[in-house]
Amino acid sequence: MKFKDALNAEEKKLFKDAIGKVKPMVQDRVHPEKRTIKQKTSLTKQKDKKALAEFHFSDEFEPDLNSHGPVKYVREGVDSFEAKNLRRGQYTPDLILDLHGLDQQQSKREIAALLAACDKEHAQCVCIVHGLGGRVLKNKVPHWLVQHPDVMAFHQAPLEWGGNGAILVLVELKDKFIRD
Repeated sequence: MKFKDALNAEEKKLFKDAIGKVKPMVQDRVHPEKRTIKQKTSLTKQKDKKALAEFHFSDEFEPDLNSHGPVKYVREGVDSFEAKNLRRGQYTPDLILDLHGLDQQQSKREIAALLAACDKEHAQCVCIVHGLGGRVLKNKVPHWLVQHPDVMAFHQAPLEWGGNGAILVLVELKDKFIRD
């Protein structure tokens, strides 16, 4: 035992000599602020809204969309006639999002923000202009839209709203406010 203690004492002395003078650290402690219940619930609501606005679309998800002809989709439980109404131009877009000049990540964020704004602005129909270009966004935008729970249907836009370079999207409103 004495040999082990002597070794430890000798090692401690070597360590102190190698390190030199050491100033002890002061332990900083952060104390959380005390919040009332009302403040906590408002913070939770803000976080929920932010999470919805930052809805993340998966690039891995491959929906079974019509590969021939115009791109279209109708969510299960929604009348398929809605896609026909979109194609015929029965709906006028309340909001228009132009994705020209944006990359995929920026486009995803803008689409998520647009869909979050639909509820706030009571926009039932929106137009997303993706353009043609290299067809990257033209192919990705429908795949992202299928994943969002508020998207009821979409169809390639009529010529007056962008034709082959745009999509009209029918969005489900939470408060069921429907425009005439």
